[in-house]
Amino acid sequence: MLVFLATATGLKFGIERQEDSQIQASLATEAAALTRGLEQEFLAHVQALRRMAERTAAAPDISEAVWRHDARNYLTDYGVYQAIEWIDRDFIVRWVEPIDGNQDVVGYNVAFSDSRLSALIAARETGRLDVSGVIELKQGGSGLVIYVPILAGADNRGFIAGVFRMENLARAILTERVLALFRVDIFQGGEPAYQLNADLPIAPEFRHLTRVELPRINWTLAITPSESWVAGKRSIWPWLTFSALVVMGLLTSLSTLLVQLILKRNRALLKTRHELERQVSEREAVQQDLARLASTDALTGLANRRFFMEDLAHTLKTAWRQQRQVALVMIDLDRFQTLNDSLGHQFGDDLLVLVAERLNLLSDERVMIAYSGGDEFMICQQHVDDLDEVIHLLGQIKQCFAEPFLVHGEHHSITATMGVAIYPQSGVDADVLLRNADIALYRAKESGRNTYQFYTEGMQDREVLRLELDKDLSKALADNEFVLHYQPQLDLARGRMESVEALIRWQHPQRGLLPPGEFIPLAEESGRIGEIGRWVVLAACRQLADWAGTPLGQLRVAVNLSGRELDDEHLVDHIQRALALSGVAPDRLEIELTEEIFIQNIERNLRQLSRLHQLGVHLSIDDFGVGYSSLAYLRDFPVDLLKIDRSFVRNMTERQDDAVITRAVISLAHSLGIRVVAEGVETEAQLALLRRQACDLIQGYLVSRPVPAGELPAVLARGFALDDLSVDR
Repeated sequence: MLVFLATATGLKFGIERQEDSQIQASLATEAAALTRGLEQEFLAHVQALRRMAERTAAAPDISEAVWRHDARNYLTDYGVYQAIEWIDRDFIVRWVEPIDGNQDVVGYNVAFSDSRLSALIAARETGRLDVSGVIELKQGGSGLVIYVPILAGADNRGFIAGVFRMENLARAILTERVLALFRVDIFQGGEPAYQLNADLPIAPEFRHLTRVELPRINWTLAITPSESWVAGKRSIWPWLTFSALVVMGLLTSLSTLLVQLILKRNRALLKTRHELERQVSEREAVQQDLARLASTDALTGLANRRFFMEDLAHTLKTAWRQQRQVALVMIDLDRFQTLNDSLGHQFGDDLLVLVAERLNLLSDERVMIAYSGGDEFMICQQHVDDLDEVIHLLGQIKQCFAEPFLVHGEHHSITATMGVAIYPQSGVDADVLLRNADIALYRAKESGRNTYQFYTEGMQDREVLRLELDKDLSKALADNEFVLHYQPQLDLARGRMESVEALIRWQHPQRGLLPPGEFIPLAEESGRIGEIGRWVVLAACRQLADWAGTPLGQLRVAVNLSGRELDDEHLVDHIQRALALSGVAPDRLEIELTEEIFIQNIERNLRQLSRLHQLGVHLSIDDFGVGYSSLAYLRDFPVDLLKIDRSFVRNMTERQDDAVITRAVISLAHSLGIRVVAEGVETEAQLALLRRQACDLIQGYLVSRPVPAGELPAVLARGFALDDLSVDR
């Protein structure tokens, strides 16, 4: 029933809207006819006045009596004029016909305002007619005056003017039907000027605006119909349709009710069937989603680790039957964790997606790509006949990282390190092959990253030792097994030791004294490097405090920081706290960072290093020359010391290019007010060349090996007699 009621209401509303549209169209037709009649009648009056002006121009000596006779003829013919006037060229009314009711106009200046004066002057000079628009007449009431110039310019003899009362003009032009059925509003220049039939009861919802095309006049007519005119256009069809549909709806509702009572049980059964079908469809969709999620990584869209391992196991079974080889490649993204920690996890996720897109381009019927998690990807290459095929694939993988990745509007370069295990040589099942590929990956990372390493015999034993060492590392701090050794730095100008570099050693309970190369990579990989770094800073500050008041009290101690430590926002607070607890002046501590760390995330590092500089701690760049060697960061960062990498010092006496590089670095640093240390100095020849190049300090076995703190006083007492080294300045 409600449907029929709504339909009936809608149809009634639609028919009424259609009737409204028809009424509006009829009103537009009426308005158009009215406007055309108005335009035609108005132009007829204009032409009559033009003819009278032409007659006056043709008879320049016409007498007033003749002119009045002529004017009365026009008044008789047209009957709508309030008056016809002759106005001289100075805009003064001289003659008017009829004189009765218009006697006050004689001698009146029709240029009664600036706008009227401008319009009349223009009409006099050009000979074009002028229309006053609706104005208050001198005779009283609202009216309109048409001014037709008698000749133009210097020959002008004034104007013939036709004066109309608006009411008379409207009633003369408009038909009795229009006057009885419509209200007419005249707008002049957008403003209401005159209203005809103001008391007529109207239907304001219907109104039509039409522009009147008349010379020298800007009129718009608003035609509003009377209620009686609108009522005549209405029909009974809206209500008849509404009533018929309501009755039909009542009958249909009764019929539907009867049908519903009969089919109630069938509907219930049908509803139950639909519910069961819906549940089945939902369960099938869930099963499909679970199957997809079980095999696909949600972030990268690649195969996930679980699916990859299942497929790898199946691939190895097939390879065993076909006597074919299979290559498993483990990929680790270099520096990903540093970027992820410093730029945010969203950055890391977006970078992983871009890497996955490039790697996925290598996928085909023989190559499967998967995302293992973290910063690792896995690739399986089937049907390998020759090792060159694997090496070719490795080259393609490296090529995926040749171009920078555009992440968040910035380009970031990243490299990858790979470990490769070949079935059956490196393992006969999926788990062993994966473990050995991971071991090869670790060895590749040890050898410098951005490279690859095939699994070979013997790596397993080394991996076992590495895992045992990693386990021991977790309790080394708690058991106070770390110690610092110190390597002096010799000031060549003063010939004495002014600073030392603190180098960490691990006094392992079973393996003895271990150098940092054997456990620092483990610490970085496990995330313990931050704790170890804080221990080194605190231990160095305590040693400086112990040396106070001794011959070693003037020494400055340099400690090394890793990139992850520099990313720690609490780094400066920790160093400041360590200095305060030890009572050591900040200028006695020096922080060393490798050149590569300096240029990673320059904006953040600049903030950290500026805070350290403000604290008073000295800053030095280690391993300078092997990385970017950019003048920009040397200029922008608050660097106090620059350490030339030992790879240049080692061969500088044999290779001219290395000597040229060291001289250029020293000259560059000095021009920027930065002191220079040469690392790895082991021969007197190297020392002699560095002195000639004006190097500030040297460090290496020629001066002293790294020694425990207890042996450092003896090294200092022994002294550094440069003359005894037979070095010419």
